[in-house]
Amino acid sequence: MTSRPVTVSGLHVIFDLDGTLVDSEPNYYEAGRRLLARYGVRDFGWEANARFIGISTLETLTVLRAEYGIEAPLEELLAGKNALYLELAGASTEVFPQMRVLVERLYAAGVPMAVASGSSRAAIEAVLAVTGLDAYIPLYVSADEVAHGKPQPDVFLEAARRLGVTPADCVVLEDAPAGAAAAHAAGMRCIAVPYVPETASDPAFKAADLLFAGGQSAFTADAAYHRMLG
Repeated sequence: MTSRPVTVSGLHVIFDLDGTLVDSEPNYYEAGRRLLARYGVRDFGWEANARFIGISTLETLTVLRAEYGIEAPLEELLAGKNALYLELAGASTEVFPQMRVLVERLYAAGVPMAVASGSSRAAIEAVLAVTGLDAYIPLYVSADEVAHGKPQPDVFLEAARRLGVTPADCVVLEDAPAGAAAAHAAGMRCIAVPYVPETASDPAFKAADLLFAGGQSAFTADAAYHRMLG
């Protein structure tokens, strides 16, 4: 006879998507590399891309357009990258195994969840669908829907509003310093899982309630779940 899962009340969990729930950064990098190549930029490497992890696509392209002197309108660049990314993401996106375990455990316990991401709504929808996470997390907020992206708290505050709860009732999972800073600014607890372990010493992560300094290789659903309840 199997035991029924324990229902948890009063807890609401907001996940960042890219680099936290799913390993989508390789797809974002490849989409950016292909896009920039269209405009004559041939030297955009992974290291150059890494500084934009956790930053919205719109803000990333704004910086890159200025740095590389690209004359094309920002709207054209944004549409181009989103199209490239959707093609890549729809073909293959990997969920971090322990994150899937955590999502399924929270779902079984009746914990409401949301995604708050710097990606477009179309990209979030595509990734959740291809990975099957949409069955557990139907609510999501894009930074495109708020005034300011991370490290400003807007996207997390909007997620809390749609969940119908106060920020203090929410726990955020994040992989980037900008996202951890946004969670802190929103007045939410934060569990930090650095996508780039070398950033674990960033002050934004130091303020987290729980830090897995080794990144996804150190993260366990069990440890995160129990900290959420604490």
